[in-house]
Amino acid sequence: MSEIVRVYKRDEAGVLQFREAWFDEDYNQFVMNYGVVGHQSKTEETDVPGSAEADGLLDAFAAQCAEDGYAEIPESELSWVVAQFALKTREGTERDRYLEEKATDAFISHLAWRGLGTVERSEFTAFKLNIFCLVPDVNKAVNAIKVCARGEDLDFTKLSIGAAAFNEPGTFKLKHSAKPANSFTL
Repeated sequence: MSEIVRVYKRDEAGVLQFREAWFDEDYNQFVMNYGVVGHQSKTEETDVPGSAEADGLLDAFAAQCAEDGYAEIPESELSWVVAQFALKTREGTERDRYLEEKATDAFISHLAWRGLGTVERSEFTAFKLNIFCLVPDVNKAVNAIKVCARGEDLDFTKLSIGAAAFNEPGTFKLKHSAKPANSFTL
């Protein structure tokens, strides 16, 4: 997959909208995805002969978005949301590695098709699996992760979610916990 253009803007009612586009080399299609952040997006695909034509469409898409008032959100205005699964062992088991792959794939898709951000990385720490997401709207991303975790049978009873401003990754605040808790630690 090639470069993705992903841009946002608030409409007159203050609702955050998104548009994104990319060239899918596997299918020789230029793909546009757009909608209200937090809701299932609309997608349009256009067959193109090759990457040169797709690059032209991507440039035209970016120019039209800029003309319409859409822009990239600077990282400094994004937030970290971490989906954390409690594990039974310090290092994690083979089952936990399967959970990591399944959860990461599910979150990538669920967040992307709703304009809610990207999964940046995952890591195992002592008795925890952490999946780091970079998002434009914390509350909508937290809700989406909860819905996705339930829908994909991702050990929802072991899920906690924390959030922090992009520039303050040491200040995570608990946003959801399946068990009684009042703090969130990595």
